[in-house]
Amino acid sequence: MKPLTYYEQITKMKNKADKYDIRLRIVKSSKQIGIKPTARLFDTTPKTVRKWLRRYDQERLSGLNELPRIPLSCPHKTSPAMEKKVVKLRKQYPFMGAKRLKREHNLPCSHEAMRRILNEHGLIKKRRKKHKRKKDLSKIKKHWKLFGQFTVDTKDLKDMPHYWPQMKALKLPKYQFTAREVRSGLMFLGFSNEKSAASACLFARLLCEHLRKCKVDLAKTKFQTDNGSEFIGCFRQDRTRDGFEKIVEGFGSKHKRIPVRAWSYNSDVETVHRTIEDEFYDLENFENIRDFHKRIGSYQSYYNLVRANMNKDYLSPWQIIKKEMPKMDISLARLPPLMLDWLGPDYATKEELLLRGYDLPCYPYVFYF
Repeated sequence: MKPLTYYEQITKMKNKADKYDIRLRIVKSSKQIGIKPTARLFDTTPKTVRKWLRRYDQERLSGLNELPRIPLSCPHKTSPAMEKKVVKLRKQYPFMGAKRLKREHNLPCSHEAMRRILNEHGLIKKRRKKHKRKKDLSKIKKHWKLFGQFTVDTKDLKDMPHYWPQMKALKLPKYQFTAREVRSGLMFLGFSNEKSAASACLFARLLCEHLRKCKVDLAKTKFQTDNGSEFIGCFRQDRTRDGFEKIVEGFGSKHKRIPVRAWSYNSDVETVHRTIEDEFYDLENFENIRDFHKRIGSYQSYYNLVRANMNKDYLSPWQIIKKEMPKMDISLARLPPLMLDWLGPDYATKEELLLRGYDLPCYPYVFYF
């Protein structure tokens, strides 16, 4: 087997001490047997042997270390004035990245060079992962006042493959109204075949009546919704402008709308929409609409009374409420899902009938538990 050449040995060596050792042996050998014999012995060129011998004579042992290979000059390096300008702009606009700074301020240097400059000055901060930001927000919400805010939203039930055939065959509800208390995670559900202002107002009124009956101070409660037409009114502006808001304010509460396209503001209720789809709609099979009401009622009771929430120290909504308000009655968490289409003109108010636009047949509202 042919022995490795000096070049092959040096390129394969990762340890600097090993490279230093072979160069020292070359120097000692050249002093003992000469330059050319040493070159033949280590399978290298006389030029290489002379190089290390010269460095050893000039700098002694330190001359056998490798010199840095970075260039002594870089003609296209960013000037100090441009570096200062990039740093100044970044501090002035900390939300702009390198590409945006270059684009909006017409800077001549490349965005890679700008990113290097920002990194050298410690102006690039590692973005926090979404799950870490979510945990931070959960810690903040743990200190919110109980019943301080309900987040209300609708869920379209027509886009779920397992539920949709049953919905068409059994005439099950097409829309779900969800209200979730932020601090405890307590959930209330309502169902309707219309995503209308009438249904939203009826859901709000029934929910507020239930909370007031359970001695919840609605004057300190805020209801947050998005800007859907069911929450901000309908086209009949002369009669029913802001129906949901008027219903809520009638009970002494406040109505808050999230900014347009700021869906993350409703993250609490959107989270439960995903959960109920995975744990209920994608699994259950129904016999009729009354069987649907029984099953969804059982799931709502399980969610409010039993199901542990990982983001709330593995406590159920009722356990959190009982811890904060020991005298609260359990009937608060046992409101059955509200089948809004079952409540006809005898129950709805005049304003809600105007929102509905027509009269529905009156059915007795019975809880199938």
